[in-house]
Amino acid sequence: MNIDFPPPSKGTYNNAGNSRKLCNYLEHEDMERMEQGIYTEGFFNLTDDNVYKSQVIRDIDSNIGQLMKTDAKFYAIHVSPSEKELRAMGNTEQEQAEAMKRYIREVVIPEYAKNFNKGLSAEDIKFYGKIHFSRDRSNNELNMHCHLIVSRKDQSNKKKLSPLTNHKNTKKGTVKGGFDRKNLFQQAEQGFDRLFGYKRELTESFEYYNTMKNGSISEQLNMQERQVADERKNADMQTNQTENKFAYKQDDNLSNIQSVNQENKNEDKQSFNLPDLGLSSALGLLTPDTNSKEEEQIPVKKKIKKKPKRGFRR
Repeated sequence: MNIDFPPPSKGTYNNAGNSRKLCNYLEHEDMERMEQGIYTEGFFNLTDDNVYKSQVIRDIDSNIGQLMKTDAKFYAIHVSPSEKELRAMGNTEQEQAEAMKRYIREVVIPEYAKNFNKGLSAEDIKFYGKIHFSRDRSNNELNMHCHLIVSRKDQSNKKKLSPLTNHKNTKKGTVKGGFDRKNLFQQAEQGFDRLFGYKRELTESFEYYNTMKNGSISEQLNMQERQVADERKNADMQTNQTENKFAYKQDDNLSNIQSVNQENKNEDKQSFNLPDLGLSSALGLLTPDTNSKEEEQIPVKKKIKKKPKRGFRR
């Protein structure tokens, strides 16, 4: 997650005057998208969506009590997720925009307020946000990011708040409190990971980036050792997952084979126990009937004819 504070300039980010020029710039993308019939997002704050630009300008430009002519009246903040982070925020531009507004309201602004060490909450910060979906000179597939306009004064128009001060939690002197930008970046990053369940690798963390850019040689070497250890750990985890999947597949195949073998055994057992009626019938036809033969072999007594007596019959 990249969060930065564009330095004040004489152009778009001139914050010593009114906010109209910056607000006009933030709406330039809307006109292009509306002409193409593409989804757009209006200005938003802590509680409301689709706030009119005229209201944004009026609220920011009127909250300047006790500020000198050359003093900063507001600050600009860019919140730019990486492509990988954006994919964790949703599948469509609208889903990602809703997730971005939630992230600004629930993480960025509360951490911004807390970081002044003045007992402030998100409700004390006067701000407006505007989401853009494209970025000039970028070849990334996803480029959604958010522009914030944050008033120099709190909601009560009494306390001066500068995120560009070099004071950090000071107790004495003219400036009380201060602002630790590094702490804001780290807390906003951790808040993002909690909010979206994001598994952040070491190389995409603010700690890694800041150490490799601003750390001492020994700090950079220690960070590289951590990087190597993390990469080895991730490689081992992937290997174990692959092996577990393979072992599970083998166990599943073995279970299927055992199940099939058991079914075959059961079928063979049933076939052995059942009488083979067809074969028995065929054998019955071929087996001689012994009782009928015995009856045929019993001799039948022949009748003896009596010889007629000789002589005359009367």
